[in-house]
Amino acid sequence: MKQLKSPSSKNIKNWLIPGALGLLIFVLAACGGSSVATPETVATLTASESTQAIENAAMAAESAADELVAAQESVMIRIYKKALPSVVNIQVIQGLAGNEASGQNPDGLPSRGEGSGFVWDEQGHIVTNQHVVEGAETVTVIFADRTQVLATVLGGDPDSDLAVLRLNEQLDNLVVLDRGDSGEVLVGQLAIAIGAPFGQEFTMTSGIVSAVGRTIRSGVSQFTVPEVIQTDAPINPGNSGGPLLDRHGRVVGINTQIISRSGSNAGVGLAVPINIAKMVVPALIENGKYEYSWLGISGAPVGPDIAQLMELPKGTQGALVIAVNPDSPADKGGLIGSDHNEVVNGIQYSLGGDTITGIDGSEVRDMTDLIVYLTNNTRPGDEVMLDVLHKDGKSEKLPVTLGTRPGDG
Repeated sequence: MKQLKSPSSKNIKNWLIPGALGLLIFVLAACGGSSVATPETVATLTASESTQAIENAAMAAESAADELVAAQESVMIRIYKKALPSVVNIQVIQGLAGNEASGQNPDGLPSRGEGSGFVWDEQGHIVTNQHVVEGAETVTVIFADRTQVLATVLGGDPDSDLAVLRLNEQLDNLVVLDRGDSGEVLVGQLAIAIGAPFGQEFTMTSGIVSAVGRTIRSGVSQFTVPEVIQTDAPINPGNSGGPLLDRHGRVVGINTQIISRSGSNAGVGLAVPINIAKMVVPALIENGKYEYSWLGISGAPVGPDIAQLMELPKGTQGALVIAVNPDSPADKGGLIGSDHNEVVNGIQYSLGGDTITGIDGSEVRDMTDLIVYLTNNTRPGDEVMLDVLHKDGKSEKLPVTLGTRPGDG
């Protein structure tokens, strides 16, 4: 008897494939071809799905943007609520010696002044700008809850444009603003100003830190303030003395000046760094003044032009000594100022003086470096070691004992 052989898998596949195709054609024909995915149908479905995906992405982006804005608003609101009890408006009536009586104060009416300030400690000390209270006969401090208290000017420092007031009566529950570290401030971070621009009390404006390490001339002294913070947060007359805050609500600077041709905000606001206030304010509270160390020179940065004119080694940088004050520490220490002038391309150069290239082992690239070091690291009576490059190209280390900066500039 013959046995039937099982069909091989190959034969089965060969049979099933044509059969399945035939069955599929039959079914499609019976359905009138209505389910056939024509190119037009596929394109329509793809476009519809793409449109929906775009709409979903747009909705998600809008939702994310809303959440981001809400988070930013929440931060700003929190900072304002935290800082508001500590910020004060300062109303000043000045005598004839005051800046406003002479029409120099941009804050407005003659013999009256207005500015801002903030609570320094629980003992009732208020920090503001020297130019706000200079020549003051009567000072009134106004808090956000409308409490008004007369205050006394304990002391002022024209060189940093800082002043300290003491409330004439003790207030309970004074809120002290946290203090940050201006040495850690970075360009691009959030900057918030609270004050009374044009008399509009307790106004908050915001922006970013535009630059750090600026050096500016104090508005009430011929000396310069180093490491100043620049911000585009709107600052106007009346903001003077108010705090510049970071995103944590900490004071990093005290608003002091603006650079503007119109006298109002032009996007360049300047604040005294809080680290200088940390040095100056305690001395003003205790002694009514702050004493800076003093070298007794005027100078200029050494760039490629001066280095070439003085035939100094290529790449030389430093602080060129232009003039030495008679009997000053610099004079006694042997520093030499410029001995002649040269005019090149219409520019006058004072040449021939010593170039300070270092102090106590720290590099000095220009006058700013020298001022910053003296301000932050020395006190009157300290001895410093200067690295000096003479005009003949010889280097020398000069020990100099610093004096006290004269109060009249």
